[in-house]
Amino acid sequence: MKICLAQTKSVKGDILANIAKHQHFIQQAIVEKAEAIFFHELSLTGYEPELAESLATTPDDNRFAIFQQMSDNHGITIGLGMPIRTAKGIEITMLIFQTNQPLQSYAKQQLHADELPYFVEGHEQLILWPETLKVAPAICYESLQASHVQTAHALGARVYLASVAKSQKGVDKAYIHYPIIARQYQMPVLMVNCVGYCDNFVSMGSSGFWNAKGELVAALDHVREGLLTVDLQREQMALK
Repeated sequence: MKICLAQTKSVKGDILANIAKHQHFIQQAIVEKAEAIFFHELSLTGYEPELAESLATTPDDNRFAIFQQMSDNHGITIGLGMPIRTAKGIEITMLIFQTNQPLQSYAKQQLHADELPYFVEGHEQLILWPETLKVAPAICYESLQASHVQTAHALGARVYLASVAKSQKGVDKAYIHYPIIARQYQMPVLMVNCVGYCDNFVSMGSSGFWNAKGELVAALDHVREGLLTVDLQREQMALK
């Protein structure tokens, strides 16, 4: 399977502008003949916890219809980030649009202490393509916690996909942790990060792919938007 990681700079709080940017990158992924594209944590709003209350919406928001349409028309899975309002509170959510299928979602299960005033935790691990590729999504902080990948592996995950918003300190931790878990579980790890200012830090990109040996095969830089295309079967990468 060919998967694209979209390293973008979100426009703070501007959902419509970010939808347009997402469309641009999805079109690039379609040209690459990718079967899936994933964006960073809270990609449709930017990682802005203090704005979550005003920006949060529900999965049936008609602004998302374009993504289902693109998925249906081009046979591509689209995973993007959005604060989603539930009966329990606002969750940091990855919405997943798949061709001619109902919308799926994955909510971050382990929150950083700084996020607790704004969000509530999800409670169920999602496995994408459970009959074939078995991809386990993880969202930022939890992807650095041993218990999360342990649970994903126990559920049969073969690929670990981290959608994050990380500063240089967070990127440094990820570049230590992800090779370790890739080797330990013999499971490729993909990380997609954003670039630019968000919340109270600068996100430092460096979206990358580690193979099952824990080797960093390819990565984007820490300042520019771009697309990293990963062919998981051939472990061939293209950077744009």
